[in-house]
Amino acid sequence: MTKVSIKETQNPTILKFEFQDFITQNESFEFKNIDEAKTSPLAQQLFYLPFVKTIYISANFIAIEKYSIVEWEDVKDAVAEQIETFVNNGGVIINVEENKTKKQPITVYGETTPNPAALKFVVSKMLTKNAIEFKNIDQTAPSPLAKELFKFPYVKEVFIDENYISVTKYEINEWQEITLELRSFIKQYIENGGTVLDESLVEASAKQENSTHQDFDNLDVTSQQIINILEEYVKPAVAADGGNIVFDSYDENDKTVKVILQGACSGCPSSTFTLKSGIENMLKSMLNDENIKVEAVNA
Repeated sequence: MTKVSIKETQNPTILKFEFQDFITQNESFEFKNIDEAKTSPLAQQLFYLPFVKTIYISANFIAIEKYSIVEWEDVKDAVAEQIETFVNNGGVIINVEENKTKKQPITVYGETTPNPAALKFVVSKMLTKNAIEFKNIDQTAPSPLAKELFKFPYVKEVFIDENYISVTKYEINEWQEITLELRSFIKQYIENGGTVLDESLVEASAKQENSTHQDFDNLDVTSQQIINILEEYVKPAVAADGGNIVFDSYDENDKTVKVILQGACSGCPSSTFTLKSGIENMLKSMLNDENIKVEAVNA
């Protein structure tokens, strides 16, 4: 029996319905209406729900963007049940053979970030459910796209999350000289069916990394509170700027919170100001402790 778990995303209008196993083979799909969804009988059925705006299918999840006529809280369980019933009755999620003949056009546009060395390329489809950062080409085994990007001599770092790719450049080139080339390359690569991320390798890497840390339940109460504050209040803001922040540790003795900055946040001239004036002040206020300090491990 297939069971679906419901996961929130950084966008309150989009909800993920996750499966225990992969439902696509390193492919991602986006459907804006029932006509576009001819290769997905499940997506076609979901479009009969009047609040469904866009459907993304990738890796082990289906993400649905809703119109504002309903709140997710009122309908999410019914949607999950509908998906489970469809699949358990033998319904087809994606007709792979039919889809292979069709190239799916996407849009890619560049967004500036607070870091002048980093640009955020936003893609009109879901790319991954796991944020991942690559500091060099040797780390790119999970991402053929990142490997190709590092072949451009001006690419210094690559960060991929949800529906965007942050590229950090060396000073050798200005953005106006290279943005069009990068945007066109990313667009053509994805449209031609290139693999952005092999989710199985990403998840294996994430599990291995997490195994070196204590489980959330085993952390002290203050560390748990800090993680929850970062997840709810800080991550959505830094994601909008093309970056990510990860909790590293909390020292109860000197009240120091250590975090890891990724993507556009890493090496950003304003990151120290953000840490001190933004995150540190927020933690002091929410935890009611003026002695808390925040440091970036990789600053």
